[in-house]
Parts: sequence; C-alpha cells; structure tokens
Amino acid sequence: MSTRSRSARLAAVPILVSALLSAAASAQSIDEKASLCAACHGENGVPQQPKMPVIWGQQQGYLYLQLRDFKSGARKSDIMGPIAQLLERNDMAALALYFSQKPWPDLQQPRAPADVAAGAQKAINSIVCTSCHQNNFRGDSTQPRLAGQRQDYLQQSMLDFRNKTRRNNPGMTDLMLAISEQDIADCAAYLAGF
Repeated sequence: MSTRSRSARLAAVPILVSALLSAAASAQSIDEKASLCAACHGENGVPQQPKMPVIWGQQQGYLYLQLRDFKSGARKSDIMGPIAQLLERNDMAALALYFSQKPWPDLQQPRAPADVAAGAQKAINSIVCTSCHQNNFRGDSTQPRLAGQRQDYLQQSMLDFRNKTRRNNPGMTDLMLAISEQDIADCAAYLAGF
C-alpha cells in the first residue's frame, strides 16, 4: 500500500467512526445494530479490507470476549473501541450469538504452496496451536476459528501479539515470540487457505 493511499485511509477512520457512532446510538434492535457491522465486516460476511476479520460464523464466546475487551480497552482499536463503548453487556452477548449463527463465507483464498504449508505445520506443531484452535482450526467456544480467515488479518494479529501491541491474550504473545516472523507469515497463508 502506498503512503498516500494509507494516509487517505487513515484520514477516513474518524469520519467512519463518527458515522457509525451516530447510527449505533439510534439503533434499537440487534438486527439494526448488527447491520452497522457490515460497513467494515461486509454485507455478506466478506470484509472489504484485507486486514478486517471475518466475523460471520466465528465462535460465539470469542466474539463476546473481543467486544468486551474493546469496551474495556484491553484490546485497542480506533474503530471498535468507540463502538463497543455504546454496547451494553446484553447487546454484546446478542451480537456474538447473531454473528456466530451466520454461515462462514468462502473467501476463495488459495491453498498455501507445499513449502509454505510444510513450514506452517512445523511451527503449528512446535507451539501446539491445535490444543486451543482444534485440529480443524475452527476453534471452540472462546477460541477463534482460524481456518479460512483473512490472510492479512491473521498475519497482522499474530504480529501484534508478538510485538505486544495486542495485549488481550498474554499466552498468545508468548507463543508468537516462540516462532519466527517467517513462521507467522507461513501460518497465516496456510490457515487462510485451510
């Protein structure tokens, strides 16, 4: 991404947040509140931006915990922080249920090449990712689905844990420090096409 396009995108964030906050303040039903999420996470569950996560079909407990963490500030986001501030606990629970019941979208991401997949599997086995994310990488309850998630989002999330800019799961920070940045890139490519 060029510096100019990144700057333009960053300049649009306050405008987007302001519009979403205004709409969220008047939204009454869970359907109305959930429809606001489509601005970033996609009308049909496919986010428009590569670093924006899929939330359709994500684990209910995980979605709730992330909303809670955005609200408390344990997880930082210039977009999600202010939005989560407007949500009450019952709204967060209802939104988590709502999105967990949606079908996971097919992003049509390619499978990782054999050498990348081999590197990813070695890293995954070394830190035992399947102990939380399950053998099929679809997560369970409070553990997120990784299979088929946006590659850019996966890689950035893992790097954020590694660099300690995402602090709402210290165990993930320790795990990401135990593998290399190349391992992280391989894992993101592998899991995106899984």
